[in-house]
Formats: sequence, structure tokens, C-alpha cells
Amino acid sequence: MRTILWSVLLAMRAGAAEAPALAVTGGEIRGSLLEKGGAAFKGIPFAQPPVGELRWREPMPVKAWNGLRDATAFGPPCAQNGGGRMLETSKEDCLFLNVWTPEWPARSRMPVMVWIHGGGNYGGTASNNNFDGESLARHGVVLVSTNYRLTVFGFFAHPELTKESPHHASGNYGLLDQIAALQWVRENIAKFGGDPGNVTIFGQSAGAVDVNVLMTSPLAKGLFHRAIAESGTVTRNPDDATLRMTALGAVMQVKKGPVTYSDAAERAEAEQAGEKLGASLHDLRAMSAADLLKAAAAPRQSIGPANGVAVDGWVIPRPPAEVFATAKQQRVPLLIGNNARERTPHNTPEEVRQAMDAMYGPLAAKALTLYPATQPPDPLYGAADAQWVVDTMYRCPVVAQLLWHAAGNPSYEYQFDRAAPGREELGAVHGAEVSYVFGTVKGSEADAALSGAIQRYWTNFAKTGDPNGAGLPHWPLFDANARAYMEFTDNGPQPREGLRRPYCDVYVENVKRLMH
Repeated sequence: MRTILWSVLLAMRAGAAEAPALAVTGGEIRGSLLEKGGAAFKGIPFAQPPVGELRWREPMPVKAWNGLRDATAFGPPCAQNGGGRMLETSKEDCLFLNVWTPEWPARSRMPVMVWIHGGGNYGGTASNNNFDGESLARHGVVLVSTNYRLTVFGFFAHPELTKESPHHASGNYGLLDQIAALQWVRENIAKFGGDPGNVTIFGQSAGAVDVNVLMTSPLAKGLFHRAIAESGTVTRNPDDATLRMTALGAVMQVKKGPVTYSDAAERAEAEQAGEKLGASLHDLRAMSAADLLKAAAAPRQSIGPANGVAVDGWVIPRPPAEVFATAKQQRVPLLIGNNARERTPHNTPEEVRQAMDAMYGPLAAKALTLYPATQPPDPLYGAADAQWVVDTMYRCPVVAQLLWHAAGNPSYEYQFDRAAPGREELGAVHGAEVSYVFGTVKGSEADAALSGAIQRYWTNFAKTGDPNGAGLPHWPLFDANARAYMEFTDNGPQPREGLRRPYCDVYVENVKRLMH
């Protein structure tokens, strides 16, 4: 019996010795070895908990801890609503990131990819097995995923917050968290085998919007060197960076300068909602996270969610679309695209006409001719209303942004067409590509092959700024003439040109009209 116990103790001691450990900002952490080699470190704090007096402040440097900190499990998601109330697993104390490295001990200087999750900036988390970084890391990169503050905790601007700020700015706390995570990467990633001089940020949906916004922020300059944006742009509406500042949800005083509401009734409702929350920062900081989320969600239907990016003069000095249009964004290689059927609306022809009138103004008649209600549904793009929604929210904003960025910067466009396994009738919906990017898709051999190709394109781009590599169909650069793009289809990657060109030409013409 003693012999057996002694053997067990020796095995436990050997296992503990084998567990990967290293020192990072704040102290020592211990992760876990991966079965195929390499290591994972999860739930690493990169800033102090943003609670109490640190609620609605820029992230503060992490405090040192004693002993060896366990880094084998994800940290909690950032506070968010779920099912009408605060998601039980979510917390305000949520500023954690995760790292996967394909070799341990780390000996190389590999490219780094930093994932910014989607969720509208009011939901989602990096603490999600769907974003497990092991498969991508196997392609020779160090993979990082990060949480950031969401909804009213991450994107709440208020005159009193602006007044107390040394930068005379408020809002954008979620973006500041992303920047803090990138600063942590710069300071620590070499210990994991990553190259701090070769960092690619990539994100999906709101995470993709944030990627593009970070390209316009002086605070993020030099922290990354390439960017990938999946289904998110800064050009969905040329006034987006201004209008979204009114979508604070709770207190609604977002913008430095006149706040744009469509009518006095909306302004009055915003002010009333703000009064219900309390008139002072003391009251607001004293509220529980659950109560604050509930109060912020109340006016969402009429005013918008508490997730708007604010042009605050500090994190975001100018509207991001304006920055791209004037070629003042970071001049880094960009890979950007969308899915074929991001949204499946159910609008009447009259609703579509009214929406087009509002968006296109004098160009509405021209735009309407492209989406006749009598045309049969397209096998790839769906009915006319679905085509219009995806063209104006995703597809054509990608083209508009590329027409700005590709002038002098390596740029690549894609469209993802394959439906998620088990959801074939819906087509390639919003987010369908993510499991292919991370290699977590559960499907056929064709799904696995497409996932492998996408992973190679993404990681090649992270390594060199060019997605091309041996054994892959050539992906041409985007330019204003051919507008080349890669289409990820049921039959694999297919190089094409001029994605929805007549439709996007009208959209681009309208963008120019609204910006001048």
C-alpha cells in the first residue's frame, strides 16, 4: 500500500513539475500542456478589476499577486444581460486574457494573433471554447484572446465622467481594455514564443468594427501590424461614429458637442432615463452591476443599446469613417470581408422603399431599381430585402472601406458562402465563418478542408501580410479596378472579381454624397 501511495505522489509531483509556468506582469502563472505539444494559459489578468471607484475609468495596471496563479481555466465573461437579466456567469471583474502557444518551452519568435470577440459590444466573451486557440496556433502563431468591458460598463459616456477625466473624455472603456490587452502582449508575449513586433488583431462583428476603429486610434498606434475584420466595418453609415454616440442606452449624453436625436421626444426620453439612474457618479458607482444593466437596458428599444463608440477627442479623436476617407488610419495590411447571408430580414416592399428613401435620399430611385420586389429569391443571396440589408450593412461597406484603404496599403477582400453544418437552409449567416477560422467546426470532410484552407490564409497573412502560400488558390490584392476577392464556397476557395459591383457602386456613391 505504501508503495502505491508513494508512486501516486511521485506521479503527482512529476505532473506538477511538467505544468508550464512563467512570470508575467503581476506574478507567476501556471498553465496546462496541450496533448499535441505546446501550452495554454487561461484567465490571465491584464488590468485591475474595474469595480467600485475604477468603474468607468481607464484600465489600471494589474496588481502583483503572491505565489503561483492557476491559469488553466477561463476567467468569467464581462457583465452583460442574458434572458432579461444579468447573465449569472458574467462579472464586472472580467479583464482576463488567454494565450495558446504551439511549442513549450517556447524557443521561437512566432507571429501573434489577438482575437477580439463579437457580440455588439454588449455581449459575448473570449471565455468560450468556440474560440479555442489551439488549432490556429498549430499553424505557427501564438494566439491571444481577450475580454473587454461591455454595454454600459464599457461604452458609457457621461458629462460628469468627462469632467473627472484627466483627458476630458468618457466612453470607450471597452476599447481602452483592448488597447491595454495589446500593451500586455507587447510586454509579455515574447515569453510565450511570440514576436511583439508582429501582431495581428482580428475580430468578428462588433469585434471587427473595433479592429477597424483601433486602426484610427492614436493610442493603439504601434501595438499591432496587421488587421483582419470579419463582418464589421466603419462605413455602414458615414455618420455612424456620431450617431452611435447617442445610443448610450441609459444616460445618453455621449457626444462632445451637440447630441443628434431625430426629434425632441427621443431627447426627452433619454434625459428621463438618465434621471432614473441617478444624477451623480457616486449614485451610479454605488449601483450593483445587475441593477445598472437593468436600468441601461430599459430604453434600448427606442434609443439604442449601450454600446456606441464615442468620438471623445482622446481614444477616438475623429469619426473613424472620416479618418479612413482622409487616409489618416494606420497604414497596415488589411484582410476584410463578410458572409453571403449575414441577416435574413422579413420586410415588406413598402418598408424597403421607406428605408431606401431614408438612406439614399436623391439616389433612392436608382437604388430601388436594383432590388425589385418581384424578382425571385437568389439561391446565394436570398430575397430582395435580404440582399439589400446585407449589401448596405456588410457587403458594400466592406468595398467602400477597401476603396479608401487599398490606396497604398495591401488589402484583401473575401466573402464566405458556406452554411454552417445543420443550418444549410439559412445559408452563410452572421458568424458562420468563425468556427472555420478557429478549426472548431463539426462537420464533413469538406468542412474540415475549407477550415484548413481558411486557417492557412489567416495565419499566412499574420506572418507576412500576404495570405497566399503553397497549395492554396492565389488570392489577388484588392484594387479599385478589378476589386478582386476570394469566395469561400462549398467547393473551396474561388478567386473572383467585382463582388456585387452595381449594388456597391450605388452605395459608394451615396457614402461620398453623405460625407461631402
